[in-house]
Amino acid sequence: MRRALDLARLGLGLVEPNPMVGAVVVQRDRIVGEGPHARLGGPHAEVVALEAAGEEARGAEMFVSLEPCCHHGKTPPCTETIVAAGIRRVVAAVRDPFPEVSGRGAARLRDAGLEVTVGVLEDEARRLNAAFFKRQATGRPLVIAKWAMTLDGRMATATGESKWISGEASRRRVHEVRRISDAVLVGAGTALADAPSLTVRHVEPLPERGQPARVVLDERLVLPADREPAASAAQTPVLVYTTAEALRRDARRADALRAAGCELVAAPPSARGVDAAAVLDDLGRRGMSRVLIEGGARVLGSVIAAGLVDRVMVFVAPRLLTSADALGPLAGPDGRTLTEAIAVHDVTVQQVGPDMLIEGRLSDF
Repeated sequence: MRRALDLARLGLGLVEPNPMVGAVVVQRDRIVGEGPHARLGGPHAEVVALEAAGEEARGAEMFVSLEPCCHHGKTPPCTETIVAAGIRRVVAAVRDPFPEVSGRGAARLRDAGLEVTVGVLEDEARRLNAAFFKRQATGRPLVIAKWAMTLDGRMATATGESKWISGEASRRRVHEVRRISDAVLVGAGTALADAPSLTVRHVEPLPERGQPARVVLDERLVLPADREPAASAAQTPVLVYTTAEALRRDARRADALRAAGCELVAAPPSARGVDAAAVLDDLGRRGMSRVLIEGGARVLGSVIAAGLVDRVMVFVAPRLLTSADALGPLAGPDGRTLTEAIAVHDVTVQQVGPDMLIEGRLSDF
């Protein structure tokens, strides 16, 4: 099963909104066929593995990282292919949460006389496809919050200077995450201060995906149409979430942003700007599976405090600003005590160039 999970990871960024799946066919303790679901619309992992196994699939076992599908989608049902190949036993890591499959794939195989086991390395399989499981459960994309800070916890100097706190290797890692994300999100403050392109640059974009959409939360509609990211909206999509009031108040700026190629979306207001939960709902309806939030401090603090973030990705640079006026990475609502502090689970720490990368999970996904 671990081999099936490793194969599934080969589809990262290539198969969304589908889940990543890997399959292994075993005949008398020997792998005779294996494969991943490698691209959206392409053959499923079970089919690839069975084709590789050929006649040796008859009487063999199949280990697959997700319950086989039993419905007609972009490809025929995998359950029928498995039955026709003569597989005697199927071991699935986890039940598929998709309603048209959930439990039905396993039931179809059992009805055909196969032995079926579900729930082997289940936690690992769920974590691997966290984005898929979250969209099925909530309709929203998986949300990753990223920031870089100094060893004394500062994201920028008192004047807002932040280029570059982290090193080149860390910035490359961020671009690796950007290229498997459907959108990169910032607040209007970051867009005004940095004019960021928010594109994939330090690594090659995946041809199947291209550039992620750029998302700006801009409740007052202050984003300039002639600066990044709006200036390149004709080439790479820009979604500006603002309020209906701002659209009425500044129709001229709205027209300029639309002329530049931006899509303006009226979202409900909140106490701290645009309602980020409503924004994530809309991004989910657009079919997005993974959103990377890159700041600034107000946006990061607000979405984390609201329980909207699933994973954090924090780069800590080995340098000290020492200034009391330097800016911290999170500026959410006040009032949280130590006993109310948000717990970070499954924490990992690794060195990336001179920096340390700390990652962890905030939600069940």
